[in-house]
Order: sequence, then structure tokens, then C-alpha cells
Amino acid sequence: MSAPQSGERRPATPSLALAALRPRSHGRRKALDAFIKGFAYVAATVGIAVMLLIVYEVVRRGAATIDWGFFTELPPVVGEEGGGLGNALLGTLVITAVAAALALPVGFLGGVWLAEFGRNGRIATGVRMVANVNMGIPSIVVGVFIFALLVKPLQHYSGVAGSIALAFIMLPVMARTTEDMLNLVPNELRESALAMGVPRWRVTLGVIIRAARSGLITGAVLATVRVAGETAPLLFTALSSPYWLNSLFGPEGFFGGPTANLTKTVYDFSGMPYARMQELAWGGALVIIAAVLGLNVLMRLVFQRGKEW
Repeated sequence: MSAPQSGERRPATPSLALAALRPRSHGRRKALDAFIKGFAYVAATVGIAVMLLIVYEVVRRGAATIDWGFFTELPPVVGEEGGGLGNALLGTLVITAVAAALALPVGFLGGVWLAEFGRNGRIATGVRMVANVNMGIPSIVVGVFIFALLVKPLQHYSGVAGSIALAFIMLPVMARTTEDMLNLVPNELRESALAMGVPRWRVTLGVIIRAARSGLITGAVLATVRVAGETAPLLFTALSSPYWLNSLFGPEGFFGGPTANLTKTVYDFSGMPYARMQELAWGGALVIIAAVLGLNVLMRLVFQRGKEW
């Protein structure tokens, strides 16, 4: 058999790799598509059903406990009736507010730097990596870290230690959310403003941040709501207290001693063998769910209405 000459072309023969890439039949692809869609619907239905079951059970058990005394009275003595979780609600509001005041501005400015000024630099890449790692750290590890950093050297628990632990959790969330929201703003807005001779910092503040305002506010609210329901960090930092937060310093003060908070109180009361304590725990759980769900729905409605206006 003579070898092919230089000008001749060899006949194309399909290889095994090309044969393996042949498209499936129409019926087979249609059946696979229907199977995947059905599996997705079933999985979503099961997940939603479990969530609704949890919400229903908490509402059923906790609604009867909610009254005026629940928000204004101290927890009852063990074995007695009445009382409420007023001190825990106040402590949670103060701890969360201080944590937000510490974390949100720093996270916001960090996200602005990552999106507008750092961009692809080595430092920005390292900051993103650290933020992503911190977002994946279990909250109880954060509590242990703040315990070793503040609680143990000062030899007492405090509300400010709890706020710092929650701020540590909020900070990377706010930074990454801010960066993502600013990256969604079209580059044409930046280029148009810069072409008019506007300084870079004014473009960032007056154009970019303003365009991403709704997403930034939503991210800040969601980050705050997320830490408001955290329990593990407060086990090692703020602990709990049966008293009102009546001062900044002192044994029952925000800086000077254990501070009552709702999540730790629910955790404690749910394990007690007393009916009234368990009822208050269900009521506290209902307040937490209502706050988280209510704020999420409220923010969506507000910004959806704002777009319509």
C-alpha cells in the first residue's frame, strides 16, 4: 500500500472522543430535564415545609406568652409565675446597636476601598481572602477569641465584650457586601463622571455609592439582624444577668459585668424544668423570629416601593 502523497488529504475518521460527545437523543434529554426539575421542586418544597413547621410551632407556643409584662418585667424567680424578659430585650438592643456602630462604618469603608481603590492589588487580594475566611469561622470560635482577648484579662464578663464579638462577625459581611454592591454599578457611570473632571473621591461618594444605596442599606440591616440572633459568642462574652442594664459601669453595667441578652436567656430558660421559664423561652424565640423575618420583609417592601416612586 503506497503512502499518501503530500498533496492528498487523509479521510476524516471519527475518534472515540468525538463519538463520546455525540448529543443524546431528544427523549433522553427531556426525561433528564424533567427529573432535575422535579427533584428541585421536591427539595424546595421540603425545605419550605420544614421552615414553616418551625415558625408555626414557635408561634403556637410563644404567642400566648407575649403581653405587656413580657416586655417590661424582669424574669421571675425560679418556680414562680409572671415576669418577662424586659432586661434581656434591652440588653440585646444595646449590645447589637454598639456592635453595629463598631462594625458597619469600618466594613463600609473597607468595602469601598476594595471596590474602588484597591481593586486588583495584592493588599486587596489579601484583605478579601481574610474576609472570606472570617465569614466562614464558626461564631463560637469568635466568642472564645474575644474571651481570651478581653474577658479573661479583665476577669469579668461584659456587654461590651459581647458587642465586640458580634462586631467581629459583622465586619467581613459588611465589607464583602459593600464591595459586591459597588461592583454591580455600571462602569459607564464612573467613566462619565471622571470625564467631566470630577475628583475620584467625589465620584465614589456622589455617584457610585448613591447608585448602590438600596443594596448597601439592605446589606447593613441584614448583617445586623444576623448577629442579633447569635448565641454562641455571647456565651463567652456577655454571658447573662437577671437584672436591668442600669449603668455603663458597675457590677450590672455594660462595661463592668454580665449583661442580659435575649438569645442567652432563651438558651438558659429552654433547659429549665419549670413551665413558666419554658413559656418565656418560647416567647423569646418568637420575638427573635419576628424581628428577623419582619426586618427582612420590611426592607424588601421599602426598597421595592422606592423603585416604584
